[in-house]
Amino acid sequence: MAIIATSAVLLLTSVLMVVLVLAHKGKGGGLSDMFGGGVTSSLGGSSVVERNLDRLTVATGIIWFASIIVLGLLFKSKGVG
Repeated sequence: MAIIATSAVLLLTSVLMVVLVLAHKGKGGGLSDMFGGGVTSSLGGSSVVERNLDRLTVATGIIWFASIIVLGLLFKSKGVG
């Protein structure tokens, strides 16, 4: 039961990480510049929304990483793999 719950958390955080990373504003120099995404001008520094998005992304990444560790320990204790 714990393996199923941890796998569900891993799946949800994986999807959330993809969405959060794609929601970030491009800083330039990446793939977005190759396809015309670098045309927009940046006005000012980080807004509150961007900082909160950064924090949410980091928190989701920590939960994602922890769920991988827990899942590995659960599989090891069960003798699977």
